[in-house]
Amino acid sequence: MRALLCQLFLTLSVCLLCTNSIAEPLSREEIAVHVPQPYSLGDPIGDDGVYQLIDISRADAGFVFETEPLAPLPGFSGAPINLLVLLDHDGKFLDVRLIEQNEPIFVSGLGEAPFRAFLEQYAGHSITSSLVVGSPYGSGSGGSSLVYLDGVTKATASVRIAHESIMGAALAVAREKMQGISTVPPAFPDPDYSEPLDWNTLVEQGLATRLLVTNAEIDQAYVGTLWEDDDPEATDNPDDPYLDLWIIDIGPPSIARAVLDDSGLQELQGFLEISGDDEPILLIETARHGLVSPDFVRNTAPNWISAEQNGFPVALRDADLFFDLADGVPDGRAMILRTDRRLGFDPVSEWTLNVQAVREHGIFQPQTGGVTLSVNHKTDARFFDRPEVITPAPPWLSALQNRMTDMILLAGFLALLVWLLFFRMNPLADSRAFTPIRLGILAIVIGFVGWWGQGQLSIVTVLGSLRALFDNGSFAFLLYDPFSLLIWAVTIVGFIVWGRGLFCGWLCPFGAMQEFAHHLGRLLRLPRIEPSARWDARLKMVKYVLLAGLIATVFVAPDQTDLVAEIEPFKTAVTTFFVREWYYVAYAAFWLISGMVLFKGFCRYVCPLGAIMAIGGLLRGRDWIDRRAECGSPCQLCKVKCNYGAIKKTGEIQYSECFQCLDCVSIHNDTTRCVPLVLSRRNGKRREAAE
Repeated sequence: MRALLCQLFLTLSVCLLCTNSIAEPLSREEIAVHVPQPYSLGDPIGDDGVYQLIDISRADAGFVFETEPLAPLPGFSGAPINLLVLLDHDGKFLDVRLIEQNEPIFVSGLGEAPFRAFLEQYAGHSITSSLVVGSPYGSGSGGSSLVYLDGVTKATASVRIAHESIMGAALAVAREKMQGISTVPPAFPDPDYSEPLDWNTLVEQGLATRLLVTNAEIDQAYVGTLWEDDDPEATDNPDDPYLDLWIIDIGPPSIARAVLDDSGLQELQGFLEISGDDEPILLIETARHGLVSPDFVRNTAPNWISAEQNGFPVALRDADLFFDLADGVPDGRAMILRTDRRLGFDPVSEWTLNVQAVREHGIFQPQTGGVTLSVNHKTDARFFDRPEVITPAPPWLSALQNRMTDMILLAGFLALLVWLLFFRMNPLADSRAFTPIRLGILAIVIGFVGWWGQGQLSIVTVLGSLRALFDNGSFAFLLYDPFSLLIWAVTIVGFIVWGRGLFCGWLCPFGAMQEFAHHLGRLLRLPRIEPSARWDARLKMVKYVLLAGLIATVFVAPDQTDLVAEIEPFKTAVTTFFVREWYYVAYAAFWLISGMVLFKGFCRYVCPLGAIMAIGGLLRGRDWIDRRAECGSPCQLCKVKCNYGAIKKTGEIQYSECFQCLDCVSIHNDTTRCVPLVLSRRNGKRREAAE
């Protein structure tokens, strides 16, 4: 049985990665409640909980979706944080709202207000931006393309999980529903690059692409159709040009100077100052087809012209600019179109311009038909500069980097403590300054590990891991709090060496507070309450009953897990510095005040995490506290002095209740207190006197 429990606990401790479970999307009615005005919910798009977003004019404004079905990343409660995301067609966040969360720090610790304030930062940012939670790390942040979102103090790990859920869901929608959006930085014209160019050079280098279609060729395209004989001019003049179109990307300044006169260049520069993400495309048509239909409206998409790149459409719109061409440029009808690079257009990669050639058949109710004339174009990369692609560090690495100093200090502290307890345990216990040293270490645990580092381990993590295990969820949420994870790792290793004592006796901030309360009670000469041995044994079983109840809650009423986990006063005393609702503060204060007369009553009798630690102590590989044959009979001194009641009448150490206070070690080594040593010394003196 012991081996089975050891194996089970070890599995729960080291398992960190599992596949994500997929949650069912909320119903349309449930989602509609969370959509803010003036938007409303449109038709569903697919079966993964993505809906059309409708604006106040009833036009299609983008997408609405919840994050849990698309990116079900578990939080510290074991359940995903579910958020509502409003995304426009350009991949820009319109709003992010909270639907449901069970993060312990936000349920009753800090409340949801700071979490909702964090989510307000997404509005206006694009999914193509490198969004990270935290602050610039190191000194090289100037000019970085990373966009930093302010986290929430004491809850950075939880908001990192929320951020990854938001970005994961948004990018999933972008890939499936917004296929034209690029998730890499677009190439921009290099403003510092310059070279002398003229029209002939543009043509020779392929920077000006020509699409020339004769009347004969367009007639051939309509052969066999209803519109075969509906263009007499094409039939009469087969060798004349039907379409003579030039395409020039005038985003690069050197190219723009070669094709526009001074006033036109000034007009273009003014436009680009306002629309810096747009790539301007100059079209010149010198034949009879033209560029737009008679009913074309400026500043809209031309109905005869379209474009595509890599199989995806490229949005083109009239830039509504008035300009003149430079000398030497073909004279014809010209217009400048604009396309947004953020929507996936890459000017240095080949793209296709499509021109619709339209004919009408009939007089009173003509039938319209058309053929598509296409030409490929690209602009040499020397004119452009592509920002360096900065891939945000994995969430666990970002969390580690943001707490690097704390992690180094914690690692040093833990290494020193483990070295002290493993290699110098006896000298430490025998030292006259043992109590001040121990209280100094516990003060560091309260101040640095607890209040500063927020490293108070909690039963919430165990329950969240248990829920993730049985839901086939992910244990990756543990990586978002590297400070606590390091303490967990050392604690689990400590199980093998000492049992539960390393954490419960030396690393638990609330346990340290109770020990200080005990010493304060002694200074105030308050009476001590100590249950009888029978009641002490009974009360020690309470924590196991509470642990069983908490585990049952995970499966029977998972929504209540965070509430019942408040049996721990850790969040109140450590995480929130006692700034909570009065009843939580009163509960935590009760255990600390009671600790002045009842030695560490919460730790010994109530703490469900202590019960877990006791089970983990089954991994202990040795009996590290030395015993003598006389321990228990006739000597009972260690048992009497043990404040934890962890020594049986037989003198055997009950390691499941041992907090590694080292009091019995100190007695065992003291020739003035250990009865067998005292008797041995007296007998030795008698023998010396007799001789």
